[in-house]
Amino acid sequence: MALPETQAVIAALEARGFPGCARFVGGCVRNTVMGKPIDDIDIATTLTPDQVIEALHEAGLRAIPTGVDHGTVTAIAKGRPYEVTTLRRDVSTDGRRAVVSFTQDWDQDAERRDFRFNALYVDPQGRLYDPTGEGVNDAREGRVVFVGDPMTRIREDYLRILRFFRFQAWYGKGEADQKALAACKALKGMVEGRAAERTQKELLKLLAADDPRAALRLMAATSVLSSILPFVKSLARFEGLMTIETEQLFENDPELRLAALIPDDPKIAAQMAERLRLSNALKERLVEAVGKSPRIVSWMSPREARRAVYALGIKTFSDRVKLAWAGAERTATTPQWRGLLALGESWTPPAFPLTGEDILKSGVPKGPMVGEVMREVEIWWIDQDFIEDKFSAIERLKAVAQGMVF
Repeated sequence: MALPETQAVIAALEARGFPGCARFVGGCVRNTVMGKPIDDIDIATTLTPDQVIEALHEAGLRAIPTGVDHGTVTAIAKGRPYEVTTLRRDVSTDGRRAVVSFTQDWDQDAERRDFRFNALYVDPQGRLYDPTGEGVNDAREGRVVFVGDPMTRIREDYLRILRFFRFQAWYGKGEADQKALAACKALKGMVEGRAAERTQKELLKLLAADDPRAALRLMAATSVLSSILPFVKSLARFEGLMTIETEQLFENDPELRLAALIPDDPKIAAQMAERLRLSNALKERLVEAVGKSPRIVSWMSPREARRAVYALGIKTFSDRVKLAWAGAERTATTPQWRGLLALGESWTPPAFPLTGEDILKSGVPKGPMVGEVMREVEIWWIDQDFIEDKFSAIERLKAVAQGMVF
């Protein structure tokens, strides 16, 4: 928060208003108290959105009216974005979006925020403001507690249920707040049907935490998980994947963690992707990751593993190995699983040595039969463990063509 470009934004706002009219708020303050890295920097101000835009322009900074109806303007300083939001109070809410009015009262602004440790403010001189009186302690002790009554906060925006579990996964320590859990359980049915884009964003952020197991267990226990992902019947494979990631020091992979929650059924994976409006790339990854053929087992021979890599591609093979490993009983098979992953990473599938021109030269007429013959020869080539002898492939082609054409 001490970067020159950050101070330039603050200076621009104070030049238009007065010293103290702008304070840092939310995650940047929370993470500073926790001693964690800061990503985004948000600023709250008593200035109206129009005044914010004027102030930024007068200082030669770019202003983007990203959400002026809700009081938010994005300031750009040296290419870095800062969300500058006018102090607000809710006029009405419907569980999805709020109608707000602007205020000069910092306490009113704090009262509409979700969690106490997100309702912390710091002025440019470094003075910390904790309107709820508990935000600093919550941040230091890893408590995720709603501001005021949890039922009221959730009814203002039902996706705060998912935010609660996401923050619990990232920052929670010890036992979760029981009032919050009770409220989440009571209102769980209101999560279903909410904005799919926001739901998937919260879910993937939750799954990106270093260890989201405890949060997922709480979601399952309160039936929140079944409200958003009704096909999830067990956390066993997810738990297994988390154990493997921890023991083998694999990088966090929220997408694969999501796949671990899905039964081995590509149709269910596709339905879930549509339900959450996932990107086409992520949908494809999930569908391929939970496919059943070829079957991946720890005792695969190198030859069988190469066949699987060729059929699936390196990325999907790696995903399926990890999911199969996660779903297997815990036995002394770690070296075998690691060996499969190593083979997938080190072996590059060769290109099939024949072309359509080779097929035509063998006497096969143009048309569908070219593809049929090529596929027959490719099956033989795979069975020969990807033989690098084109002459042998040509000889096999002649035999296949002889049998299918003449």
